[in-house]
Amino acid sequence: MRVLVAGATGVVGHPLVGALRARGHHVSALVRDASRAPDADEAVVADALDRASLLPAVSAARPDVVVHQMTALRLLRDDPAGAFAQTARLRTAGTAHLVEAARAAGARRLVAQSIAFAAAPAGVLVLDEDAPLYVDAPDPGWAATVRAVAELERLVLSGAGPSGLVLRYGTLYGPGTTYSRTGGTGQRVLAGKLPLPEGGSGITSFLQVEDAVGAAVAAVESEATGVLHITDDEPAPAAEWLPHYARALGAPAPRTVPAAMAPRLLGWFTAHQLTAARGASNDRARTTLGWKPLRPSWRDGLGAR
Repeated sequence: MRVLVAGATGVVGHPLVGALRARGHHVSALVRDASRAPDADEAVVADALDRASLLPAVSAARPDVVVHQMTALRLLRDDPAGAFAQTARLRTAGTAHLVEAARAAGARRLVAQSIAFAAAPAGVLVLDEDAPLYVDAPDPGWAATVRAVAELERLVLSGAGPSGLVLRYGTLYGPGTTYSRTGGTGQRVLAGKLPLPEGGSGITSFLQVEDAVGAAVAAVESEATGVLHITDDEPAPAAEWLPHYARALGAPAPRTVPAAMAPRLLGWFTAHQLTAARGASNDRARTTLGWKPLRPSWRDGLGAR
């Protein structure tokens, strides 16, 4: 198949290009800067936020399948607000342009990256894909992020373009992620600056980068549509994973702080993730895609060198 990967320079997109080529697919890498293009069959230079340049570029690539892996999270350490704002634009305007471009190019299928940790914190501790998203979160920044995610999913599944499949990735760890030793979270834990709110009852569903790539390959080669959680098999409370992560890094054990102080000390989002967030079940992905994680537990690699 001819596959176009948008976001081909990212943590998932870059290795995905190689994985798809290894499966015999002809891969076009959509990039804004040709000098950063991975080793693809061809580089397609266009900006997803520039509709006028994107539509002819995608049509020239003649993809059967378009894969949307676009974020701006590489900017996170230096400009967090800018990274989230640009990612929101890519998830809204960028997705709308990519859906239109895929349709105009005659692509039959669109696979898009989303996140598995945007659900409202209600009900059971581990949720399936039908749980509502937290679009009314009390923190304006997180509410804006979740609304952008909801819009991405709506656009991909609207029927206005090719048949759509949304992959909601769990919290990514591995090379190039914030949970790598040199990443933002890794550095924060190494410096003893990520305390554990008392109770640590927020649930995180992790996902190793290689498993995200494997799920995307399976999605390209399937006919599945809808929304799927792509996570490991062991949703974990913060009280378990954060001390383990610190030990794996050789960092000091996280100190415990009163839960009521967590938003002020950590920021709303981090406090929410550590105290109230829900995990995500991968049962539907196993059944629908025939996919399962090669790293079924975060214990096998979170914090590994």
